[in-house]
Amino acid sequence: MGIKNLTIDEKEGIVHFLMANSESGVPHKGKISEAALKWSISRKTVWLWWKRAKEISSDKAVHLPSRMLGNTNAPTVPINIEMIKSMPFKNRSSMRKIAKKLKVGYGTVQRWVEKGELKKHSNPIHPSLNDSNKLRRLLFSLASIYVEENIVKFKDMSCNVHIDEKWFYLTTTTDNYYIVAGEEPPYRSCQSKRYITKVMFMCAVARPIYGEDGELLFDGKIGVFPFVEQVPAARRSKNREAGTIETKAIDSITKQVTKHCLINDIIPAIKAKWPANASKNICIQQDNARPHIVDHDPKFRAAASSDGFNIHLQFQPPNSPYLNINDLGFFRSLQTLQNDEVASTVEELVGNVHAAFRDHEPMKLNFNFLTLQSVMVEIMKCKGHNSFDIPHMSKESLLRQGILPLNLMVDANLVRDCLAYLDQMGEGSSLNELRQGMALLPAVEVVPPTEVNDTEMEVVVASDE
Repeated sequence: MGIKNLTIDEKEGIVHFLMANSESGVPHKGKISEAALKWSISRKTVWLWWKRAKEISSDKAVHLPSRMLGNTNAPTVPINIEMIKSMPFKNRSSMRKIAKKLKVGYGTVQRWVEKGELKKHSNPIHPSLNDSNKLRRLLFSLASIYVEENIVKFKDMSCNVHIDEKWFYLTTTTDNYYIVAGEEPPYRSCQSKRYITKVMFMCAVARPIYGEDGELLFDGKIGVFPFVEQVPAARRSKNREAGTIETKAIDSITKQVTKHCLINDIIPAIKAKWPANASKNICIQQDNARPHIVDHDPKFRAAASSDGFNIHLQFQPPNSPYLNINDLGFFRSLQTLQNDEVASTVEELVGNVHAAFRDHEPMKLNFNFLTLQSVMVEIMKCKGHNSFDIPHMSKESLLRQGILPLNLMVDANLVRDCLAYLDQMGEGSSLNELRQGMALLPAVEVVPPTEVNDTEMEVVVASDE
């Protein structure tokens, strides 16, 4: 098998080649195979075009009619951009809807998409933001940058631990599989799709640390902790006797439950896994959910200030899930790995999530931190708003080239513009350290964060693998 879509010249060439090597309408021996090899197609395709040529004309035609060549010369319908722009977005949710509204063929819309004249766009719902939310998002992003050697760039975030909760489900309501012809599709059932067994996990991650030679020194994976309890079975069933100890999910996640997890699971895990030569001044970032405790909680302070560690809690800006590494991409990657394994009990689900957490590549977690920095740049551009798409940097390609930045640089003019905006909003006394650094910065052109310059950026050395 070879080319599926032959050009007009190729189709005419095949027929003319066989006409020149045939007698009484029969190609010479071996010429069908020779033509198939020459045009990289199957013998069946060669014979098809020869048969069609014979049906149309018994003469040695110089040019083959378009009806023999297929719809290669069919007129194309030009795209009406203004008419499409005037259509409501609800009428543009699929190619079939567009074709119906414009009264053109589905294939016409398909060709517009293939040519790039139309493109598919996924439109998520963003959290609503008020003026206070926008201001806090902007302040939070600006607080993550500093000035060093006349360069404005992000802090390395190596002492930040991001925690967040997520539900993991025993199964999904719909699964897609590929089955062979005649194979019986799998049968799945449950009493109610609204009450599929689920377990909430608290996940804690930090930024991985690599050595100068690309060696992984710290994978950044603090731990993933399920909210479950061991309880005896209340009654006998076909699967176990009454009184058998079972693992049950804790459905009501209260402040006491999250506090117990933070003090008894997360803080000990941080102390056990934290690199010996790293700073022990650690900031745990959490969202604004009601069950979360505050930094001055006495029991938390007692656990966070022992063993030479100084751990603090920090709330991220409200309505800003993309400012947490877990929500920015880590949870999605973790769930993809977890869904690859089958689970029928809570114990198996917990085991699958732990296995997915263990198998997650540390470099992808490092990518999430770079994405977080690029999101902060977009927040600065939008003055705290969330009307932007998450930018892409081709981090895999940069890693292969050995020029993946440790931290993104920021345009100095953008920072000056944001500081001027804060002055207008009555926040002129904030970010004094950044303001002092910017005051000493000469007015020179700074490489924007989307560009990578291996002579001016810190880089992660790619490993031989």
